[in-house]
Amino acid sequence: MPRFPHLPQLLSCALLGLFALSTQASTASAAPDSLQPLLVTMNERLNIGDLVALTKWDSGKPIQDSAREAQVIANARKMAVDRKLDPDEVAELISAQIEANKLVQYGLLAQWQAAGKAPDTPRPDLAKQIRPQLDELQNRLLQQYADFAAYRKDPNCPKWLGKARARLIKDQLHGQALIRATGELCVASQ
Repeated sequence: MPRFPHLPQLLSCALLGLFALSTQASTASAAPDSLQPLLVTMNERLNIGDLVALTKWDSGKPIQDSAREAQVIANARKMAVDRKLDPDEVAELISAQIEANKLVQYGLLAQWQAAGKAPDTPRPDLAKQIRPQLDELQNRLLQQYADFAAYRKDPNCPKWLGKARARLIKDQLHGQALIRATGELCVASQ
């Protein structure tokens, strides 16, 4: 019996939702210029998840690394203060990025386990090459988030997000991860 028998249906429903959002978005006002670079950076971070998954495959280490996640979030909180951003909101943003990245890793490892092998591609070093890349992306992500933050409560935000996000999706797994990464990007006005 498959481990996640309803996953294909859930993914299909999510993609249909994305399609519905993107068709509705055509009537919304234009998205702010700050949205696209933010989403591209989030997507770039997710694509690095592929490399992290390869290192986890090779090392046999678990995907969950609570100590590293806590360190990354604590660092983001400090950076938020420097950028005059709400540290709690930034912690939520970075937590969403981490969860989305783990979604990619779990999905890829499951695919490779089913196939009995991982892709035969070069493996960068996790500590020396991948983590510094992720740290640089986090710095860029927070700057781009700061540029976009004023638009988070705009009623058109979900429409902008749906349309812009749909252009970046390369497959179901990464699409679901991008949805997770951007899940709290738009907030309802209070």
